[in-house]
Amino acid sequence: MKTVKKTKILNDLVVLNEMELLGHEQILFCQDKETGLKAIIAIHDTTLGPALGGTRMWNYDNEQDAITDVLRLSRGMTFKAAISGLSLGGGKAVIIGDSRKDKTQKLMRKFGQFVDSLGGKYITAEDVGMTPKDMEYVRMETNHVTGIPKSLGGSGDPSPVTAFGVYLGIKASAKYKWGNDNLKDKIVLVQGIGHVGETLVKYLSEEGANVLINDLDLNKLQNISKKYNAKIVTGDCIYDLDMDIYAPCALGGTVNPNTIERLKCEIIAGAANNQLADEYRDSILCLEKGICYAPDFLINAGGLINVYSELHNYDLNNALNQTRKIYDTTLEIFRKAEISNLTTNAAALQLAKQIIREKNLK
Repeated sequence: MKTVKKTKILNDLVVLNEMELLGHEQILFCQDKETGLKAIIAIHDTTLGPALGGTRMWNYDNEQDAITDVLRLSRGMTFKAAISGLSLGGGKAVIIGDSRKDKTQKLMRKFGQFVDSLGGKYITAEDVGMTPKDMEYVRMETNHVTGIPKSLGGSGDPSPVTAFGVYLGIKASAKYKWGNDNLKDKIVLVQGIGHVGETLVKYLSEEGANVLINDLDLNKLQNISKKYNAKIVTGDCIYDLDMDIYAPCALGGTVNPNTIERLKCEIIAGAANNQLADEYRDSILCLEKGICYAPDFLINAGGLINVYSELHNYDLNNALNQTRKIYDTTLEIFRKAEISNLTTNAAALQLAKQIIREKNLK
């Protein structure tokens, strides 16, 4: 057997093993030479309904990183939908490339064709590196897309609703930790000020919190700082700062043994997916240090709730009312974790899995 062929077989087996370990149903690898498209669609679980999850365009260091990311993200979507009471399964897609340079209308339309080939088992939406305009191009090839522009009857950018849910999750965390959800004068570090992060900064500033902001984009930092009177902090030293709340709103994995040891906060609650580098290990480390961790797939569900409502005659007020439930669910999870001697992440996963299991028994 040729070495190249043998290596490919081994790589395929690794992916299948990862799928089995995380409980995935299907992965679709997409490639188109003409447009340069390289994408992966992962469907985790469709027990509760079709898999809905956004498409992320990111310049991954290698294809294995892209596979790992899409597998973790799609799994999180399953639990996000379940714990939010939505009739949806979990799915996610990633496009490998630089969204600022490599994205074209033709590429997005070709991706839409791959989405359409799944016959509605997967419904896409926007994520990092994507815009409602991109979803408009995808929609030219498939009806299985949400987050399309409002001018076409869609809900547009879901990030404001995501930020609203995260804000409520932060307030619920404060209520549980300090007995009062007032954030005035609390020091909050928002790491990552994209669409969601900026809106979260707005909510926090309006309540009188002392907001610190961190991002790789220095121009964006300057603009947000002036707009909301937030203090800019840069570099790796952000994890050593005195703060009450750490709100990770960029990419995942920033909550890990190194940062947990350095963090001086009492609450971790943000919008980023997969904040815990290792969900079992790092949730225990947070608990042992007395840090109240708000499970990301619970409090960042507002965006999913928003695009889900697009499937049922979209109404912003209905989406916001559903998102408001995040506050009570977050408190419920914290109390369940305390009573059951579980980490908050384990308690949230337990509830989500119970909902899926009960559906399977019907």
